[in-house]
Amino acid sequence: MSCRVATSRRRAVAARSRRSLGVRPVQTCRVAHVNGEAPWRPTLRVRSWLVAALVPFAVVTVVGLVVLWPAGRTQPVPLQFTTYGEGRTVFERGTVVGVSQQSCAGALGTPTGPAGAPVNNRAAVCGTASVALGSGPDTGRTVSLGPSSTSFRVGDRIRVARGPADPATGVREYQFDDFVRDAPLGVIAALFAGLLFLVARWRGLAAMAGVGVAYLTLVEFMLPALLAGRSPVAVAVCGSAAILFVILYLAHGVSARTSTALLGTLTALAATAALASAATAATHLTGQSNEVNSELQAAGVHVSISGLILCGLIVGALGVLNDVTVTQASSVWELSAADPGAGWRSLFTSGMRIGRDHIASTVYTLVFAYAGATLPLLLLFSVSGRSAHDLLTGDEIGGEIVRDLVGGAGLLLAVPLTTVIAAVVAARPHERTAGAVGGTAALPGSPVAT
Repeated sequence: MSCRVATSRRRAVAARSRRSLGVRPVQTCRVAHVNGEAPWRPTLRVRSWLVAALVPFAVVTVVGLVVLWPAGRTQPVPLQFTTYGEGRTVFERGTVVGVSQQSCAGALGTPTGPAGAPVNNRAAVCGTASVALGSGPDTGRTVSLGPSSTSFRVGDRIRVARGPADPATGVREYQFDDFVRDAPLGVIAALFAGLLFLVARWRGLAAMAGVGVAYLTLVEFMLPALLAGRSPVAVAVCGSAAILFVILYLAHGVSARTSTALLGTLTALAATAALASAATAATHLTGQSNEVNSELQAAGVHVSISGLILCGLIVGALGVLNDVTVTQASSVWELSAADPGAGWRSLFTSGMRIGRDHIASTVYTLVFAYAGATLPLLLLFSVSGRSAHDLLTGDEIGGEIVRDLVGGAGLLLAVPLTTVIAAVVAARPHERTAGAVGGTAALPGSPVAT
C-alpha cells in the first residue's frame, strides 16, 4: 500500500499542533479520485455477495418467463369489436373539409332524464362533417359523418371505421372513430426527449430506451400471457422483474450501486406482491363496477378479474419502488463518498433521514395522481347522493384505495431494505494507519486507501 506524509499547509499546521501535544504525526493514505486515480469500489468479497444475492432472482425470472410464455395462441376478435360481424374493424383516415351545424334537439331525438321526463337540449349544437378520405378503397371520396355532438373543425384529421359495401349500390358506410393525434403527440415526445437529453444527457436517453423495453415486455409477454390464462400474479412478478433487470442496468450502468438498487427493488417487489394478494382477498375486490372489466368478460376473455386487479396492483407499484430504491442507493453512495470513514450504521442512519423525506413526498404523489386521473368519476360520485362511507368502501374507489395503500406499503418496505443493503455495500473498510503511536487509527475524516 502506497502512503505519504501530508504536506499541505493545513495538514502542516495540524501536525505542529500534534507535536506540541507530544503526538507523532500520522501518515494517511490517499483518497480515490486524487491525481486521476480510479474511483473507489467495494471489495471483491462484497461484490461477490451482491452477485450471489441477485442470482436466485435472475434464475427465477428466466424460468418464469420460459414457463409462462404464451405458446403462439391468437385471441379471436369478439363480435362487438368487428364490423357488422365481418371480422376485425378496418380504420381509414380522412380530413374534414366542411362542417354544418344544427340544433341537437332535432338531430339526436328527444333525450330523457332519469325519471323519463324529456330534457331540453335546444341550446346544444350538433355538427355534420364532410370528410375527404385519405386511405382505403374510397381514397379521394367525400363522405358525410353525423350529426353528432363531436366538435369538428375544417382541417381536422380524423380516423373513421369502414363498413361493408351496400350490395345494391356498392357504397360503403363510414363512422367517426377518433381524431388522429400522430403529429401533436410526436412533437410533444420530441420536446420531452430533447429536454431529457439536455438535463440528463445520455443517461436520460438510456432511460427512454428502458421505457421501450418495458413496453415490449408488457405487449409481447404480459398481455398475451394473461389472455392465455396464465396466473396473473406470476405474470406480474416475472414480467416486472424482467423489466427491472433490463432498465436499471440500461439507465444507470452496470455497477455495485445499480445492483444494490436492483436487489432492494426486487425484494420490495416480492413483499408487495404478497401484500397485494392478501389485500385483494381480504377486501373481496371484484372489479365489476369497472366498465372495462365487464367488457372483457362480455368479450369472452377467460381471465380472473380479481387476479387482473392483483396484477395491476403489482405492476402499478413498480414505478414508485424503482424511484425510491435508486434514490436511496445513490444517496447512501454519496454519503459514503463525503465521509469515507463512516461505518454502515452511520450510513444507514443518515440515509434513512433522506428516505423519510422521500416517503412523505411520494405518498402525496400517489394520492394526487389518483385524484387527478379520476376527477370526472369523483365528480359523478359527488352528485350521486350517496354517503362518503359508501363511496370510499365501494368497489370502484375502494379498489383504488387498496392500490394506493399497497403501493405505499411497498414503498415503506423498499426504503429501509435498500438503505441497509446500500449501507453495507458502500461502507469502506477502515485501514490501519502507519506510524501512529500505539497503533492509533486515523481520524474519522482521514482519507481511506483505495
